[in-house]
Amino acid sequence: MNTAMNHSHSHTAEENSNTFKLAFSATLHCLIGCGLGEVAGMVIGTMLVMSNHSTMILAIILGFVGGFGLGVVPLKKAGYTWKAAFKQVLVAEGFSIAVMETFEVLVQVYTPGVMDAGLTDGIFWLGMLLGLVAGFIAAFPVNYIFVKKGIRHQH
Repeated sequence: MNTAMNHSHSHTAEENSNTFKLAFSATLHCLIGCGLGEVAGMVIGTMLVMSNHSTMILAIILGFVGGFGLGVVPLKKAGYTWKAAFKQVLVAEGFSIAVMETFEVLVQVYTPGVMDAGLTDGIFWLGMLLGLVAGFIAAFPVNYIFVKKGIRHQH
């Protein structure tokens, strides 16, 4: 009887470990797509000497495009139609991307000097790095819950 209880507990610990690993992987996957778009938007906006507001809007849009794009590609390769792939990504990754983008932008805006820095300034890249880390930390619990409920998976 005691052995059965230990087996059940061990199985739960293994499931939690797998959920953690999958959520970590899903969050990292999201970070790559969002991060590439976000950084591209910040770089483009800075190079074109756009206003801070316009640069952030561009970065957010490209962050979503990057996040969704990275999610859709493997589903298309798996045979999904564009509509089905986009719907799956929208449901499974949309909220995670929104949380990640929100925290990335907040950190970048409120880290002194980042929004006024140029591409060759260390504070610009430090702000980008801090934003990406904050986005990952904020989105991880979302992905963990989604993985645990079977809503989110890694492609």
